[in-house]
Amino acid sequence: MKTIKNILMLLGVVFVAGTLIFAVGNTDGIVSNDRVVANDSVQTNVSKSYRISSIDIPADLNFAGEIVPQADPEIMERIDREFLVNTYWQSNAVLLIKRANKYFPIIEPILAKNGIPDDFKYLAVAESGLTNVVSPAGATGFWQIMRETGREYGLEVNSNVDERYHLEKSTEVACKYLNRWKDKYGSWALTAAAYNAGPGAINKYMGIQQVDNYWDLLLGSETGRYVFRIMAIKEILSNPEKYGFHIEKEDMYEAVPTFTVEIDEPVSDFANFAQEYEINYKILKRHNPWLREAHLNNNSRKKYTVEIPNKGYYREAK
Repeated sequence: MKTIKNILMLLGVVFVAGTLIFAVGNTDGIVSNDRVVANDSVQTNVSKSYRISSIDIPADLNFAGEIVPQADPEIMERIDREFLVNTYWQSNAVLLIKRANKYFPIIEPILAKNGIPDDFKYLAVAESGLTNVVSPAGATGFWQIMRETGREYGLEVNSNVDERYHLEKSTEVACKYLNRWKDKYGSWALTAAAYNAGPGAINKYMGIQQVDNYWDLLLGSETGRYVFRIMAIKEILSNPEKYGFHIEKEDMYEAVPTFTVEIDEPVSDFANFAQEYEINYKILKRHNPWLREAHLNNNSRKKYTVEIPNKGYYREAK
């Protein structure tokens, strides 16, 4: 038995020694998955032109015409963070650029009509990514409007119809809300902060800290980053190629042309309703996300306007 153990130990030593000799002798290659790959043939999937670097912050950075105090190093660190995060989160930035092409033409004239600076279209981007999301607190739609706020400003909000999902109507409400707090604060930056955190929180922090502007306020993490994030998004979406985003026009998302149909009575089945216009239920809801159920109660005979896509833009309903 002892002899067998000695033989096995000897074989083990020979095996290890052989492996080491092979590894030392293999100076011209890399052992990988049982094969030798020459060093000069190793390739990567990263383009030689791709570089990760710091971002040059524009010297004239502003929010809705209000100049940012860029001489302040604390302010510049916060700006730099948002430029880096939003530039190098490439997949998200590409999606935002594509969606902006589709939705900004709807939002921009409503802002202009209500005297809201054009920069506030980027607030909608920061709030929702231009999608009809719902926050954990229940804020809903592109503009992240709370249920009670929507009702206060005239939106219908219930399980059957929720106009916070109606882009044009919710943008009108956002404009009213923003104008209200601009009248109070006299500053668009503070107005944006109040939109995010609520005016109660902004009033509280301003009282405790005895300052009267956004740049000097110490706020919670989200609201403290908020205006800087909006400015970074604005700069990237306004100058995408400057930040490395090359998107062809044909790759942008486009709005599908529509016409409108007025309804002033209940609808028992929107699937059947959609088929009357040669589309399906999915497409009807895509263009009218404010219709929250498969039917419309409308016991009051209220007049609703439903968008129907022009023929030929979608597959034929089957």
